Amino acid sequence: MRKWLGLAVILVVVDQITKLVAQSTMRFGERIHVLPVFDFTLVYNRGAAFSFLAQGDGWQRWFLSGIAVAAIVFILWLMKTQAHDSRRMMLALTLILSGAIGNLIDRLFYGHVVDFLLVYWHPWYYPAFNIADTAITLGAILLIWDEWQRWRQSRRTSQSTSK
Repeated sequence: MRKWLGLAVILVVVDQITKLVAQSTMRFGERIHVLPVFDFTLVYNRGAAFSFLAQGDGWQRWFLSGIAVAAIVFILWLMKTQAHDSRRMMLALTLILSGAIGNLIDRLFYGHVVDFLLVYWHPWYYPAFNIADTAITLGAILLIWDEWQRWRQSRRTSQSTSK
């Protein structure tokens, strides 16, 4: 478990450094064109994913921080007790853990999450995000893939024993 926690620390540090760089080199709302489908932009999200609850008057900061703390504790418990048999699951949990910690740090220190990555295609824009959000998303994808692989394996096993 140590190596997974080490990786989580590295990812949190990378997340926080990239957010500090974005805040120190850009003004709020500024956009820097990088590719035809990608810009850097500095925005703040007081809510959760896709700015859910962003219009609250401040209570959401503590509510979402509490959810993050609960998720972090649960993920650490899973990593300690459940996931040792699958490297893919441990990586997924590590990614989700690091993202939750990275965004929790933002909420506690700034009162909002710092976002600076913007992907778009013509008139369509994906909401701005950050490294922590990317880690959470990749972790969730890996977790789903791991469960799908386990389901397929258990299905194969049950089919071969029923023959």
